[in-house]
Amino acid sequence: MTAQPRLSIGLPVYNGEEYLAESLDALLGQTYEDFELVISDNASTDGTQDICRRYAAKDSRIRYIRLLRNIGAAPNHNYVFTECRGELFKWASHDDLYARDLLRRCVEALDERPEVILAHSDQAVIDENGKVKVPYAYGLATHLPSAPERFRSLLFEPGGDDFYGVLRADVLRRVKPHDSYHHADRTFVAEITLHGPFHQVPEVLYFRRDHPTRAERANPSKRSRCVNLDPRRAGPLHPTPRLLAEYVLGFASAIQRAPLSAADRRACHRHLLTWLTSRARPGAGERVEDRTPVDPDRLDVSVDSLVAGREGRQA
Repeated sequence: MTAQPRLSIGLPVYNGEEYLAESLDALLGQTYEDFELVISDNASTDGTQDICRRYAAKDSRIRYIRLLRNIGAAPNHNYVFTECRGELFKWASHDDLYARDLLRRCVEALDERPEVILAHSDQAVIDENGKVKVPYAYGLATHLPSAPERFRSLLFEPGGDDFYGVLRADVLRRVKPHDSYHHADRTFVAEITLHGPFHQVPEVLYFRRDHPTRAERANPSKRSRCVNLDPRRAGPLHPTPRLLAEYVLGFASAIQRAPLSAADRRACHRHLLTWLTSRARPGAGERVEDRTPVDPDRLDVSVDSLVAGREGRQA
C-alpha cells in the first residue's frame, strides 16, 4: 500500500461470500492502481472473513476491518469512509462488477474538470451469473452548472447510481452522513449535487448486479429496508409514516445546509414543493427501477471482455 494513496475505495460488506471474490478481482485489476481498498466487514457470519483475509494477504492495498457486531448498512458505509485517506473516494459494493478502466476514466474526468465533484460511468444491470440483462442510458441533468436544475433533475428523473461514483473526499465531508430512512440514498446524492456538477463517462464501465439476495429484494417492505440500513430503526418508534416524513425532510434540510445563494435556495424549495405536489397523485412516489434502456442494436456490452478476472468465463 502506498503511503498516501490518491484514491480510497470503501467496501462495506455483510455476508457477501457469493460474489465478493469476483468483485475484488475486478477492483484489484483496475488499470488505475494508486488506491487503497478498505473493507469493513459488518460482523459477517458466512465465509466473508476468510475471503477478505486471503485477498489482504496477497495485495498490500487492502486493509480489512472486521466489526464486532452488525451496525447496519448505513452506519457501515459512513464508518468505512472515515477510515479512508485519499483525496478521492468511492464506495464499492461487494456484488457489483467494474470494468478495468472505470477508475482511470473517472479520475481523469475529475483532473480535467476541477469544477466537477463526482464522476461515474454509464452502467448495465447484470444477473447473478454476470450476464448483462440490459444497459441503461443516464438521463439525469447532474452536469448542469445550475444547482437548482441539478436538484430538480434528481427529484423528478429516475435512474442513476451516482452514489457509487468517484467523489472528491473534501466535498463528502461537508454533507450529512448517509441516513437510514426510506430512500435516504436519494437525499444524500441530492445534497452532494448541490455542491457542484457531476460528470458521466459515456462508456458502460459499471455493472450493477441484480440477484435474489440483493438487499432491496431481500427486504421488500419500507420498514425492513430501513432496519437493514440500521437495526435501530426496528420497533414502534420508527413507523413507516415517520420514515417517509424523514425522507421529505431530508431534501429540505439538504437545501438548508448546502452553500447556495438565497435565490438558488428559493428555487430549490420551489422544485421540492412541486415534487411534493406531484407525489400526492395516486400511484406516485415509488422509486422507478426501470430506467431508460439503451437500444441494444446500438450498444454491445461484453462483461468478460471489460472486467479483470473474467476472461474465459461464461457470461
